Amino acid sequence: NPVNQYLVVRLLEKKGGYRVSVASNGVDAVQAVSDSRFDLVMMDVQMPDMDGFEATAKIRAMEQDLGYHTPIIAITAHTMKGDREKCLAAGMDGYITKPLRLNEMFDLIEETLSKVPSSAGASRGD
Repeated sequence: NPVNQYLVVRLLEKKGGYRVSVASNGVDAVQAVSDSRFDLVMMDVQMPDMDGFEATAKIRAMEQDLGYHTPIIAITAHTMKGDREKCLAAGMDGYITKPLRLNEMFDLIEETLSKVPSSAGASRGD
């Protein structure tokens, strides 16, 4: 929801120093990745118009032409056994559950970005 989006964006910007773009649905997320290169995508699994699984599949298909891999972290309220594995099998690089725990979120972002080749890095504002 917009309030949660605002809070997460502000935390990522203020505490993490990241530059953040927000897509309100899966269609917009795919378009954003098509238009710009992102160091990391935090993908809500449940979005309107196109869910996070379908959006991830479309991004992974686009990467064949783009020539690079964009790390994607799943954000989900699903905490049942097998949900993490389902996200990873769908092509996501990481998984975090709602409600977001800040230290866990920042640790996962840093861990995921550390696996990206050195030619790409975190977009931190100065």
